[in-house]
Amino acid sequence: MSIDVNNESGTEVDEQSLLDVARYALARMRIHPLSELSVIVVDADAMEQLHIQWMDLPGATDVMSFPMDELRPPSKDDEEPPQGLLGDIVLCPEVAERQGREAPTGHSMDEELQLLTVHGVLHLLGYDHEEPGEKAEMFGLQAAIIDGWRAEKGLTGPSPAPTLS
Repeated sequence: MSIDVNNESGTEVDEQSLLDVARYALARMRIHPLSELSVIVVDADAMEQLHIQWMDLPGATDVMSFPMDELRPPSKDDEEPPQGLLGDIVLCPEVAERQGREAPTGHSMDEELQLLTVHGVLHLLGYDHEEPGEKAEMFGLQAAIIDGWRAEKGLTGPSPAPTLS
């Protein structure tokens, strides 16, 4: 799996954990091991510009996903996953820090960025949360991936609850 993490935000983030959680999520979703993903960490001004340009919405947001080859997880266990470019996930640590602090369980900026990375991966794979059924499926899968990754890493304490804006 080729995953690039590029921090352009000026904020210190745990880039290795973003790489690890993205790799875990893609493996869990059975994405071809030669597929490519880019994770870009930007400041609030850059995120706001992207949010306006692509969503026509003001203000910085937490995560944006830009799919390339529209890869999807295989539907059957014996099906060979396609290889390709997944796309880009853009994260904003300033928004993540605030959301983590305001979360019901309260968690760190890095924990929120890990959650947002998984969220972004799922968006790249075609998951959405506009409708209640879609939201239940996506957030359930997101929680299972985060919980599995945290267990594999031996991380203790409650997993971060979704705080996505």
